[in-house]
Amino acid sequence: MNQAKLFFSLTLLVLLLIFGAWLVFFFQWSAPMPRTAAPAVVGTGTGAAAAQAPAPLEPVFNPPALEDAPEKIRPMILLGYKIMTETKKYAPEYVGNDMACTNCHFDGGRSKDTISLVGVAAKYPLYRARREYTADLALRTQGCFERSMNGKAPAPDSQIMQSLLVYYQWISKGIPIYSNPPWAILAHHLENDHKPDAAAGKKVFADVCSRCHGEDGHGTPIAPPLWGDGAYNDGAGMDRIRTFSVFAWRFMPKSSPSLTQEQALDVAAFAKAQPRPKFVATHPNKIERVIPLPGEAKQ
Repeated sequence: MNQAKLFFSLTLLVLLLIFGAWLVFFFQWSAPMPRTAAPAVVGTGTGAAAAQAPAPLEPVFNPPALEDAPEKIRPMILLGYKIMTETKKYAPEYVGNDMACTNCHFDGGRSKDTISLVGVAAKYPLYRARREYTADLALRTQGCFERSMNGKAPAPDSQIMQSLLVYYQWISKGIPIYSNPPWAILAHHLENDHKPDAAAGKKVFADVCSRCHGEDGHGTPIAPPLWGDGAYNDGAGMDRIRTFSVFAWRFMPKSSPSLTQEQALDVAAFAKAQPRPKFVATHPNKIERVIPLPGEAKQ
């Protein structure tokens, strides 16, 4: 009799424990879950909200191999790379000098030690002061052909332009949209008070630059012309002393940059003083503004 009571008590205890566990699970599961707050915009909040904002992911320089591109777009990507590296051969109707895109964007823009294009597709559209408007990559590339290539702007729907755009997108794979990859930024100018001296720059060119660019500055098989008919025109960014000097200081001589900032400024002034083609626009340089932008006063 006692054993029966003991068995009954134990069975009742087990059932009560099971029922209690079920109640805990039921009420925990059915309780209202807190809503997840919308991600805060980093850098714009204050107080606790800003402190809780997730840190932005740092862009990583890791351009994918061209051969790894999806099969359907791989031929366009490979052509885009060839246009970048052998511009005059693959886009002769749009090139008016002896230069190629890779002269400023080493290895078709895939090198970190240059004006890199890895991530450029994540940076654009971008406001362009020259146009006083936002430009996309097609419009930006048209300007390069007109200025650095001293040529004509390919149409946005041309094979040349579309292959380049697909190429930009592929080498920018994995870069967060609207991020600002540090390797894709060329400083606006050297923060140096040195006054550029063209005479001193002539000596720098003779001692350092001429071995690759030629004694006459008209280029050699291993380096592009810096002036003359085969060079960029006076509308190109490189025709500005500030741009030329930053590029020369950071990247020249190629693979072994060694110029001081003062030398870079001097040789930039010397190159600026040399003859070169005049810029001639082949398409409108400004965006025709016929619709007022939101918040903009009507003209």
